[in-house]
Amino acid sequence: MTYSIQEYIRDKFYIVEYPLRFGGMDLFSRMTLVKLDSGKLWVHSPSEIDAELQSAIDKIGEVGYIIAPGNFHHLNIAGAQSRYPDAETFLCPGLEKKRPDLSFDWILGNRPDPRWGSEFEQVVVQGTRIINEVVFFHIATKTLVLVDLIENIGDDYEHDAGLLLQFWWKAVFHMWNNPKAAPEYQMGWGDKEAVKKALSKILSWDFDHIILAHGNLIENNAKTVAQKAWRKVLR
Repeated sequence: MTYSIQEYIRDKFYIVEYPLRFGGMDLFSRMTLVKLDSGKLWVHSPSEIDAELQSAIDKIGEVGYIIAPGNFHHLNIAGAQSRYPDAETFLCPGLEKKRPDLSFDWILGNRPDPRWGSEFEQVVVQGTRIINEVVFFHIATKTLVLVDLIENIGDDYEHDAGLLLQFWWKAVFHMWNNPKAAPEYQMGWGDKEAVKKALSKILSWDFDHIILAHGNLIENNAKTVAQKAWRKVLR
């Protein structure tokens, strides 16, 4: 099962891609690890972690924080906690109700925890009753870290998308070669004014690239891509 770690930004960002089956579709997702200035690791949307992957992670640093950034990104939290029982767990708002079985230390909000507050900005995007997430901006590397607010799958997708995924992305949601928010967002944005305020805050940040959960990373014209992906709700 072991998934390999890729160093994305030298001595700072590491990513792990892992397979995910959702709604009958074969998707891939990403775990992001950030080495904080303190030396501790900040683990965002964890994958399954076996002994071999744990050993690789431990060579990078000590896991201090486990982040469940969205209410669809919680499946491997308990597994990460079992591997790193001394790490603190932070949940996206709403997950404490969706997953009352999960133990946690903190609920994420619009202000970063003081232990990474000098390195990150963050904001809660309260989408609908079924989907929301907390978006992070790493200031020094100009990196936006999100999960479902943009999905980027198309002709250059690095994996076999499968016929069902292609059908939904092409025929139904028109997301093929057209990065957009996850379908769950598109079916209704909830309080649009609150969402617009949060998205506008994200767009005020000076990011150059985007790490996302599903699809190819966005490494060119990142802010333009984000503006286009959210244009309907931003109007």
